[in-house]
Amino acid sequence: MRLRICGVSQWRLKARRWWQGRRETGDLVWSAHILAADIGGSRRKLVALTAEDRDLRSLDLMTIRKRSRLDSAIVDVWKREVGELSTRNFAHRLAASEDLVLRLDILRKLDNHRGCVNTVSFNAVGDILVSGSDDRRIILWDWETGELKLSFHSGHHNNVFQAKIMPYTDDRSIVTCAADGQVRHAQILECGVETKLLAKHQGRVHKLAIEPGSPHIFYSCGEDGLVQHIDLRTGNATSLFTCKPIPSQSYFSTVHLNTIAIDPRNPNLFAVGGSDQFARLFDIRKYKWDGSSNFDRPVDFFCPQHLIDDENVGITGLAFSDQSELLVSYNDEFIYLFTKDNGLGPDPNFASQVDSDVGDMTHHVSISDVCDDAPQAYKGHRNCETVKGVSFFGPKSEYVVSGSDCGRIFIWKKKGGELVRVMEADKHVVNCIESHPMLQC
Repeated sequence: MRLRICGVSQWRLKARRWWQGRRETGDLVWSAHILAADIGGSRRKLVALTAEDRDLRSLDLMTIRKRSRLDSAIVDVWKREVGELSTRNFAHRLAASEDLVLRLDILRKLDNHRGCVNTVSFNAVGDILVSGSDDRRIILWDWETGELKLSFHSGHHNNVFQAKIMPYTDDRSIVTCAADGQVRHAQILECGVETKLLAKHQGRVHKLAIEPGSPHIFYSCGEDGLVQHIDLRTGNATSLFTCKPIPSQSYFSTVHLNTIAIDPRNPNLFAVGGSDQFARLFDIRKYKWDGSSNFDRPVDFFCPQHLIDDENVGITGLAFSDQSELLVSYNDEFIYLFTKDNGLGPDPNFASQVDSDVGDMTHHVSISDVCDDAPQAYKGHRNCETVKGVSFFGPKSEYVVSGSDCGRIFIWKKKGGELVRVMEADKHVVNCIESHPMLQC
């Protein structure tokens, strides 16, 4: 089986003659924009996608673009040269352009794992890529050259599902989780790599969530429904709660969690999703660290109206945008974008219908009366075979990206849900896509 990575790397826009020779403005170098990883083949390769180096004049030959878009790109170059458009805004406009999305192509394949690659992520500056696999090994790659920098055994006894480099640790601190239920910490030392057990779950652990900007704090969630808060300074894991179903769906005792995500705009908030239809939002500030209160009550629930009573769907992926929007990927369904206005509120009784007594009459208040705004849907991909992630793409999260069972990458405009690109990535399933951190600058 194979999982591939796709990314955009080193796209240089070479200016016209009046640029050339000016060292400070002659070349605008772009770092990797997008990565995709997929499970399903036998070659066990990571695949990088890129937008090719092209002269601006060659844009006229790209007949699949609209002329108005090309003219706009050239005008932006001119505005940048004469000082009417800042370098930062120029970079953001190009990074969010549909022309760039249409130029994505395979850059390289990184081949060294001996099993399915289940996870890929960057360090903070984007020059190192870390991957984890069914072979239980962790590999650090030089993103620019594709060369292997370091390979070591994770210490896990089963498939590695996620590996992340902790920020502000000189890329020497890596946390991992796996199918063996363990959460582990690897430290890269001068004399080698040390790994140790941090926490255990009674079931597989698919995802970790690092507190933004923290070299010490992260969360884990597992198929046992447990969410844990882990502090590397003490090496202790605090069990926050076990996710329970809403009362009307109490035929199972826990919600088996697949994914967890932290709001980058407000790191006190995190969302979890799993084997039922509800994404749950929690506020860590409501947790009493002396254990004197029950923390299993979410501050909000999210679910499309037509799925509220659907017991056959679950959530495989979550992602927050920088605008605190929540992206939710369902198995055997679509992807949905929720804003705060789309929330159902903290009372799980709102999850189906609300009974309200008025005088001698009892009437039902539907969920549409509680929340009028339907979430934006993104359609076309297939999410059935595996636990797929979902993510944003662009400096201001202008696009939504997902893998698919068909081996393709799907890219939609966030606003409006228009499908703008479907591209081949693998012969089998594409599971996760990772955006380069420099794209968010």
